[in-house]
Amino acid sequence: MNPRDEAEPKSNARSIDPLLPAEMAVKAEQIGAAKARLDTLSLLALALLAGADIAFGAIFMTTTIAGAAGELPFGVTRMLGGLVFSLGLILVVVGGAELFTGNNLMVMAWAGRMISVGALLRAWVWVYIGNFVGAVGTAVMLFLSGHYKMAGGVVGRTALEIAEAKGSLPFVEALFLGILCNVLVCLAVWLTYSCRTVTGKVLVIVPPIAAFVAAGFEHSIANMFFLPYGILIQNFAGLEFWEMIACDQSCYLYVNSVDAIMNLIPVTVGNVIGGGVFVGIVYWFVYLRKR
Repeated sequence: MNPRDEAEPKSNARSIDPLLPAEMAVKAEQIGAAKARLDTLSLLALALLAGADIAFGAIFMTTTIAGAAGELPFGVTRMLGGLVFSLGLILVVVGGAELFTGNNLMVMAWAGRMISVGALLRAWVWVYIGNFVGAVGTAVMLFLSGHYKMAGGVVGRTALEIAEAKGSLPFVEALFLGILCNVLVCLAVWLTYSCRTVTGKVLVIVPPIAAFVAAGFEHSIANMFFLPYGILIQNFAGLEFWEMIACDQSCYLYVNSVDAIMNLIPVTVGNVIGGGVFVGIVYWFVYLRKR
């Protein structure tokens, strides 16, 4: 049984009305507890799928905005990228995969003493690992497909520019961009707890996700795709590609493994703070603490 189904409040199981915030809080708490009970292999498999799902959203975004700079206003390009990137979380939520950033809401189950710290950390660690494998594996397959050569190398150049921008972020900026990002991601997941239809879930996911991408916030799992994909292009693209974009590796000094790690560390910590504290703990405090 899907943890989301198991967590549906019984009193409203046959209703078509959206859940109210207090009911959403109970549902979020129960979902977190159900996730913590999943066996390790199931967690890994579902996390691998979620990593790939987010990577597909990132691929959609990269391809869509390739060549848009200079053709469209900055804000329009960012908004367009955010709208298509929303595909990633839609696939995760509707498909029932396990995403580290969304699972930061499991702190509600911990705060309600339904799971232990150990169970919470166990779920987070395995999901993070699975997300990493899924995202990086998708990046490798995409590189081998030659996707980066599309549109005369414009798609690959866009991927490199995205990776360069992320790799060059100072630690503190990356931390706070990660906090702000996962506030919106977890709010998107939180809003889906009110929905009883796939259509409703899709509609509430898109605006927060489009907003975080348009604003340039940092998502750790998305970066597990963007950064490795840029590194693969930087190190293994042939001379033909560099001639197509009239540049070479020296144009992208921050696209490397060290700067990728130095991005993922603060962004991951920021994501945990943003989703776990500023969304999960706050909603638990408002609706569930008096129990």
